[in-house]
Amino acid sequence: MKLHSILPAFFVLLLCCAGFIRPTVNLPALGGDHPTLAIGASAPDFSLMGTDGKTYSLASFKNAKVLVVVFTCNHCPTAQAYEDRIIQLTKDYKDKGVAVLAIMPNDPTSIQLSELGYTDMGDSFDEMKRRAAEKHYNFPYLFDGKTETAAHAYGPIATPHVFIFDQARKLRYSGRIDDVEKPTKTPHTQDTRNALDQLLAGQPVAEPTTKVFGCSIKWAEKSDWIERAKEEWAKEPVTLDTITADGIKELIKNNTDKLVLIDVWATWCGPCVVEFPDFVDMNRMYRRRDFKFISISADEPAKKDKALKFLQQSEASNTNYIFNIDDKYKLIEAIDPNWQGALPYTMIIEPGGKIIYAKEGPVDPAAMKTLIVDDPTIGRYY
Repeated sequence: MKLHSILPAFFVLLLCCAGFIRPTVNLPALGGDHPTLAIGASAPDFSLMGTDGKTYSLASFKNAKVLVVVFTCNHCPTAQAYEDRIIQLTKDYKDKGVAVLAIMPNDPTSIQLSELGYTDMGDSFDEMKRRAAEKHYNFPYLFDGKTETAAHAYGPIATPHVFIFDQARKLRYSGRIDDVEKPTKTPHTQDTRNALDQLLAGQPVAEPTTKVFGCSIKWAEKSDWIERAKEEWAKEPVTLDTITADGIKELIKNNTDKLVLIDVWATWCGPCVVEFPDFVDMNRMYRRRDFKFISISADEPAKKDKALKFLQQSEASNTNYIFNIDDKYKLIEAIDPNWQGALPYTMIIEPGGKIIYAKEGPVDPAAMKTLIVDDPTIGRYY
């Protein structure tokens, strides 16, 4: 095979793995190592832990007339867009003898922070338990991220990817849930529901395969990308500029189209130092979105070098300022007259200057991420 004939496919696969594009079933699996299960094939067995603490296998669903296996996850915006539809699907078909289960196929260690720009949590088992509880999942949610054995056996292309098996556990449908990603729009074709209705009526599935739109599966072989990302972060320049009270007041007005997160901190403030890495992570997660993280040091101007050294050690390549005078009360008034002065102090400001969050003292990082991603300026969906 000539080099020029394989280069286009190589670059497509490279972009899929990086999360910049989302593949469909007509793209080849990486190296042919993860082929998608063929129509008519038997359901591969599995033994996976659910978020409810129970271990599930095919035998757990032996009484179901039809079995629906959905490969999905926490972090993918498309997966999140379909959560409520999967919940509703489970409700609508439960009394018809249909069992629905979800499997999380991603290796959590293969997901970069930059791939979490549409979510408040990754794909670890603990985060899966949180997500299942928050959304009140009415179906088992199983963790396959440690070994990816089920994912290898079924070969999902993207999240979400639906596999429907008949009573003999032969695959009769593989593909999407429907043809419209955004939950605010009405689908034209209810592919999964159509397949279920046809199977329950004793009919063959008219369209047994459809293309799958969503986030690529994060296979374990991607884990070395995390180390490469860390190397790139370490190379990003870290700066610390002085800012006046008037300059801070302009920041608070937020005359931009971005959601602004401001952290007021100091090197001598223990809680500030402890929580600062969480803000660095948030910046790496959301900076490709309409989001900006700004830190303001309350250290004395004479301690600027010390503050800069801390920021460099933290790899804080976001926008960093230090107040230009050693007058903490003027800093307080410039930031927020309602602030009593204890550090750290954190604010989230919408475009136009609306303060939607202001907290004195340490923050809850998980709650902060939820607040950020649920704000209309950011959002969970494409």
